[in-house]
Parts: sequence; C-alpha cells; structure tokens
Amino acid sequence: MLRLTWVQPEDLLGHELREAAQDGREPSAIAARWRAAGGLDAPARAGASPEPASRYMRLLAEDLLDELAELPSRWAEAEPADLAGIRALCPDWPADPRRDGQAAPAVPRPERYEAAWLGRAAGCLLGKPVEKLPLEGIRLLARAAGDWPLSAWFTARGVPADLAARYPWNRRSAATSLAENIDGMPEDDDLDYPLLNLMLLRRHGRAFRTADVARLWLEELPAGRAFTAERVAYRNLLLGIEPPRTARHRNPFREWIGALIRADVHGWTNPGDPAAAAEQAYRDACLTHTANGVYAAMFAAAALATAAAGGHDVHACLAAGLTVVPPGSRLAVAVRQAVRLANTHPDFDAVVDALHAAHAGCHWVHAVPNTALIAAALTHADGDFGGAVCRAVSGGWDTDSNGATAGSLAGLLAGAPGALPERWTAPLKNRLASTVGDFDGVGFDALAHLTHLEASRP
Repeated sequence: MLRLTWVQPEDLLGHELREAAQDGREPSAIAARWRAAGGLDAPARAGASPEPASRYMRLLAEDLLDELAELPSRWAEAEPADLAGIRALCPDWPADPRRDGQAAPAVPRPERYEAAWLGRAAGCLLGKPVEKLPLEGIRLLARAAGDWPLSAWFTARGVPADLAARYPWNRRSAATSLAENIDGMPEDDDLDYPLLNLMLLRRHGRAFRTADVARLWLEELPAGRAFTAERVAYRNLLLGIEPPRTARHRNPFREWIGALIRADVHGWTNPGDPAAAAEQAYRDACLTHTANGVYAAMFAAAALATAAAGGHDVHACLAAGLTVVPPGSRLAVAVRQAVRLANTHPDFDAVVDALHAAHAGCHWVHAVPNTALIAAALTHADGDFGGAVCRAVSGGWDTDSNGATAGSLAGLLAGAPGALPERWTAPLKNRLASTVGDFDGVGFDALAHLTHLEASRP
C-alpha cells in the first residue's frame, strides 16, 4: 500500500490545527468537529498516518483545511506576508552599499565559497544519522560512543544494542553518514536546494521571479525529493495554482524550515549586501512559505551575505540577519532569546534545554525553534567551525538542516578549505551526490567556481 507522505488531507489537517494555534488563529471549534468525527492528530514524526482515511474523512479534512485558512490571525500585523510590509516593520533595514556611487563590495575568492560549500556539507552529514531522533536519544547515543559534548562524526561503535534499538539511526542515512561508512557527501535535500538555486541564478540571474523558481523545480526537481511545504507547493503547481497561493493552499508546513535551507546561495552571491540577499530569498521562499518560514530564509541569507563580505565576526552576521526580520515576529523574538541564552550559559546543554522548553509546542521541523538553535550554536561557538556544527546538531530538532546552515556560515567566515579541520573535510572526498541536473558527483571546488561566477555577475 502506497502511503504518500506530506500531502494526504487527513494527515495535513492535524498539522494545520497545530499551525493555527501557533500562528494566532483560534482552531478549537474546528478541532472539535474533526475529533468528534473520529479524526486523528497529525503523525508525530513521519509524514503519513499508518492507514488511509475513509472517503468521508478525507473530504471532511479538505473542507476543514479550507475553513482553517479563512480564520483571522492575531499575528497578522506583526508578521506581514508581503515584502513591502516586512520592510516597513524593519527600522534597521540594510542600506544598498552601491548607493551614492559607492563601489560594489568585493566578491570573495573561490576558496571562500569552497569553504562555505564544504561547511554546509559537513554540517549536514554530521546531522544525518540522528535526524528525527529526540534530544534524549542523540545525547545517549553520543555518550555511549564516548563523545559528549559532541565533537566528531556519530558512530555505532561502542553503542549497546538495546540503546541502538531504542533510538535507531536514521534509516536512510545510517549507511552513508556514520563515521565508519562515510565515503563522500551523499545526496540530501539540504544540498540539492543550493544546487537548484545555483542553477536558477545561472539561468535567470538576480532578477529571477518566483515563477522562475517554480518552473525550474518542475523541470529539475524530482517530486519524490521534495518534502513538507515544498511537496505541497509542488502539488499545488500541478493543480494549476500559482505563486504565492502555492504557499498557502492546504499547506500546514508553510512556516517550517524548508525555505531556510534554500537560502545559502542568495547570501553567498550578494557579498556585503544583506538587503539584496534577503530580497532574493524572499522571492524564492514565497513559493512555499509564509511569515516566519519566509523570515527564516531572509535571516539566513542576510547573515551569509554579511559573512561573504569578510571582516565581520559571527555576532555581526547574526545581527545583520535580524535587520531583515520584523522585530515583533515570533522568529525575531526566538532568535534574540537564543542569542541571550548562548551568551549567558557556558554549558550549551543548558541553552538547548531552555530552547526546548520554550518551543515545546512546535514541530521538530518548524522554522522558529530551528533558526533559534542555529543562532545559539553559532553564538556559543563564537564562529568556530567544529564547535558550531556540533552544537547545532547536538541540539536536536532538524539536525542535518541545522548543521548545514551553521556549517555554511562558519565555513564562509573561516575563508578557505584549509582553514577547516581536515577531519571534517577529508571524508567528503570532494564529491557530492545529487539528484539535481548534471551535478551528481560534482566537486566542491567546481561548485565554488560556479558560485564565484554568479557572485561576480553585475
């Protein structure tokens, strides 16, 4: 029996009820109708419930999804959806560095981009075997292997069988991402999306439209390699729904982490121009996401654009990221809290515990807690590469995505592949597997040159 994840209405409804409660709508009456009819909560960690719903329950779920979408949100004024509204709420929106005849910021050498690609890959790979595991399981597995606080690749060596059975490694990733199995960088959507965006810029340049992103996906992204909000938007495109409605129509994942993991290339290719990076990230993100899902992408792009210019520490980069996020939004509040915690507690476990307590009601893929964790990890590590990726992954939630974004920014700040510890880069073997276009098997050095070309384009 085929149970297609992330698109079946009876599964989407439970996620939408949780999203409604978080984004300021009042879903209790609709939730009562769903439960009175025998409807179930959303699957806890997977994308599909074990058994299909009846035709009646599926039709009811579709109707209730549409009703939920019409409910007003108390967050609407603090969390606008349009770029003009976002800019209007950001008092420190970055100035255009080219204004008043100033020279454009220097484009980094390809070596800096290679470090960013390597950093993204290494951080992603570190988090892959523990993706979907609860925080307790991550800590117990690492401790059993004698590596806590986390400082190296996860390994099954030394882990008792009963513990491995209680907290099994990620099924799809264990064969390619444990220390004893790593042989190059395996395929992952956290690397596929940056490749797609590199392709996007090569085809359409900086002036790309959201419709160009949609068209590229339909041509180059296998539907089975899109997840959560991206899969729903993909389905909506095939139904003839146009952006930005693709992000809103029966899409309870529109504030999850998917747009954030697509933001790196927008930041890398706009060195010293966080506003331009954020605007590109916005045009990309609004295909699939709204509000905090979009803000997370803009935050990451602006922070990376600042890092790409050189001469800034990680704290200045994170501060630049916040300048493009509405300050009263849930994402901005969470990031500011995370940075304060990281600056207060010498023990990062205490930071993580506080973040998990603060965001206990969020799904493990939601953009708000994950972006906060990334900011906390980078702050606590003071930009150190190994410290940043290990902290980001050891904090749980979306481990591979968090490690990837933290590794991207820390790698960019490091400035060159040789500045990254060899234990993190050598196992990658300068080889990336991918389902995107002709990129399968591409080297990180080749990607660095392609990224440099796009950053150098007027």
